[in-house]
Amino acid sequence: MSFQLAIFDVDSTLIQQEVIDLLASYTEHGAEVSKITEAAMRGQLDFDQALSQRVSLLEGLSESVFHEVLTQISFSNGAIELIKELKSREYKVGVVSGGFHNVIDLLVKDLHLDFVRANYLEVSDGIITGRTVGPIINRRAKAEALMEFSARHQINLENTIAIGDGSNDIEMIKIAGLGFSYKGKPALNDAADICITEDDLRLILNYL
Repeated sequence: MSFQLAIFDVDSTLIQQEVIDLLASYTEHGAEVSKITEAAMRGQLDFDQALSQRVSLLEGLSESVFHEVLTQISFSNGAIELIKELKSREYKVGVVSGGFHNVIDLLVKDLHLDFVRANYLEVSDGIITGRTVGPIINRRAKAEALMEFSARHQINLENTIAIGDGSNDIEMIKIAGLGFSYKGKPALNDAADICITEDDLRLILNYL
């Protein structure tokens, strides 16, 4: 099989952290948000409701927090090298995330990705309102993004790979030609073609 497009989840896949948990650490609700995040990624909560609940707890934060959390984010082991290698093989490479453009756009600006899709945190007068803007990037939206991006570049789905870690990634993992669970939750492991349990994204290259 000749693969031509790779799509990555961001939180706990391309990076080691959950951005919403980092944002919430600047409020008094940090522990509560982290607990909800974990349950949502295991598929124990409705993602849309869990996102709305967590985002509401960010209300009142200054938008300067986006730059502050960037200093706490670290890419997963081998992530940069994997993307560079895929690009050298002329793959189209992008990310789709239940996280936020407000942070992700800053994070990946030097990676020269072909597409980025995520949620938007609403900001008014420099303050986070506690709401998102536009459609929520949930499990279904991630799969739709993969279909859209592959169609845009005239690449068949069977020639795509998808990499994620949580239940929110199940549908895109299923429709990709090859779906990877990277240190994933049990629900995603059950759906993935391949489970990477070691701490190195470059291991994906062994299957391409």
